[in-house]
Amino acid sequence: MMHRKPVLAGVSIAAAAFFAPQFAAAQTAAAPEVSPLTANVTLTSLYKYRGQDQDILKDGGSNFKTSAFKPAIQGGFDYAHESGFYFGNWNSSVNWLDGNSIESDLYGGYKFKAGVLDFDVGVLGYLYAGNTAGNTVELYGAMGYTSEAVGTFTFKYSHTVSDDYFNYAGNSGGSGLKGTNTGYFNLAYTKEIVPKLTLKVAGGYTHMSSDIRSLGYKSYWDYSVGASYDFGAGLSLAGMVQGATEGSSYEVTGDNGETLNPNKARFVVALTKTF
Repeated sequence: MMHRKPVLAGVSIAAAAFFAPQFAAAQTAAAPEVSPLTANVTLTSLYKYRGQDQDILKDGGSNFKTSAFKPAIQGGFDYAHESGFYFGNWNSSVNWLDGNSIESDLYGGYKFKAGVLDFDVGVLGYLYAGNTAGNTVELYGAMGYTSEAVGTFTFKYSHTVSDDYFNYAGNSGGSGLKGTNTGYFNLAYTKEIVPKLTLKVAGGYTHMSSDIRSLGYKSYWDYSVGASYDFGAGLSLAGMVQGATEGSSYEVTGDNGETLNPNKARFVVALTKTF
C-alpha cells in the first residue's frame, strides 16, 4: 500500500521587484507550494501481497491461474496535511474471491518525528465490494530511520481487528472461527546505489490467528528483493523477486488437475506514475 506524504516547499516572494520595478527581471518568481494531494497509477505484471498472488481464479473459480504473468492495474490518491495527519485510497484489480474483481483500500493515520526517527500510526481497511467475505481491518504502527550514507530502514507491524483475515477463517460463512489478532511484521530497506537507481529489500512474517492455523494454514515468511529506476517527472520502473515460505499449506488444485502455489517466487515488473 502506497503512502506518500509530500513535503511542503518554501515560497520565495519577490518583494523587491514590487518596490523597484527596474530590478524585476533579476528577481526569482514565487515558487508554488507542493500540493498536499497526490495520486498514483501502476501497471504491474503480477500483484503479490505479503508474498501471495492476488489473481488466481479462472473458469468461474473451478480452476486456477498458474502463470507468472497476471497483469493488474492499480492506483489511488493520498492527502497529507502539514500537521502530519493523512488519509488515502488505493485500488487494484484482483481475482481471488468469487464475484469480486477489485480491492479498495481506505486508510488514515498520523506521521511524526521524534529525534532521528520517523513514526507512522494508522488504520487500514481492505474492502472487496463484490464479496465482502474478504473484508479486513488492521491497525498499524511503523518506525523508520534514514541516513544519507546508510539508507532507510523501516519496521512496521499490522494487527488485525476485524472478525476475519482475508476470509482465511471463513467467518462470514458461519465457520465460527476468527482471524482477529493475526499479526504482520515487516522490515524494509531502501538505498540509492547510483543516481536514480534505488535498491529495495523487504522481509515480512505473517502470524496467523490460532483459529486460522487450526484449519492447516501455517504462519509464513515473505520476501521482496529488487530495485527501481526513477525516470523523473513522477515516472519509475521497478523489478523485484517476490515470494513466501510454507507454500504447501496454501496450495490449491483445480478441477483440471493443475496446482497453484500462490506463495511461489515470481519476478514482478511494475511501471508507476505519480502526480
